[in-house]
Amino acid sequence: MGRFIRTIATVLVALGLVLASLAGAAGAAAQDEDKPTVVVGSKDFTEQIIVAEMVALLLEDNGYNVERQLNLGGTAVVHQALVSGEIDIYVEYTGTGLLAILGQELPEVDAAGATPAADSGQDQVYEIVSSEYEAQFGLEWLEPWGFNNTYALAVTQETAEEYDLRTISDLEAVAGEMTFGATQEFLVREDGLPGLEAAYGFEFGDEQGLDPGLVYSAVAEGQVDVISAFATDGRIEALDLVLLEDDLGFFPPYYAAPVVSQELLEQSPEIRDILNQLAGTIDDSTMAQLNLRVDEGGESEIDVARSYLEEQGLIGSDG
Repeated sequence: MGRFIRTIATVLVALGLVLASLAGAAGAAAQDEDKPTVVVGSKDFTEQIIVAEMVALLLEDNGYNVERQLNLGGTAVVHQALVSGEIDIYVEYTGTGLLAILGQELPEVDAAGATPAADSGQDQVYEIVSSEYEAQFGLEWLEPWGFNNTYALAVTQETAEEYDLRTISDLEAVAGEMTFGATQEFLVREDGLPGLEAAYGFEFGDEQGLDPGLVYSAVAEGQVDVISAFATDGRIEALDLVLLEDDLGFFPPYYAAPVVSQELLEQSPEIRDILNQLAGTIDDSTMAQLNLRVDEGGESEIDVARSYLEEQGLIGSDG
């Protein structure tokens, strides 16, 4: 009888441990259920999808359910989705917020072209967009992640050598004979082709609107002569393209940072700290290599984002 009682006691203890474990799991599940589902959006090019996946994976690792609305379109589309509540977060660029969304004027350029807008204006631009987004849209800019994906003009090595091109100003004598290729958005934005041509005082002979994924191959294959490029695009180095110096400092800083609904942050203020873990941690070169792994290496955006976050110790490894 004593052995029977000990056996029953052992079973009851084991059962108690199982029930306690289940109760703990249920409690954790209930805690996660208390967290809102977060909708993460992105624009329609590689870098945007990678950084959106970083946002989504960080939140998922911290117990949030995440809905992805990626590759939505250009800046206006994604910004409107955030303002209207269709998405809760996306990663924006400070210069884009200043010019394309807020409609602020470009930094003034003096006659000698001495305004280094992309460097000296970094803090000022961030302060403007942070303040105005909060006042106008109820949105909060979190801390920038470190890389400056500014616009740049790029040509092939052959074109640079043929026309002795080192700066954007060097295009003045030959632009009228050239075809310029860019995304449709760049062709109409004030911080794009219209403002660039006005600032530098020349016009291209022709222009072509291209899908973001085709811009680089178009210049490499000679379909266009000059393109608008992103400074953190790995294909610049892979295709041996030449970036022309923005000698008049036309382009403002384009530092990337998450823009988040204040309503979401009121519900879950910890999201601010979760995403700010990436503040200042990704430089231009690192972002270019991540982009290249997708554009040339054939990896998926989510795999590139996950591997980077795991390497940084920011999320747990699936392995």
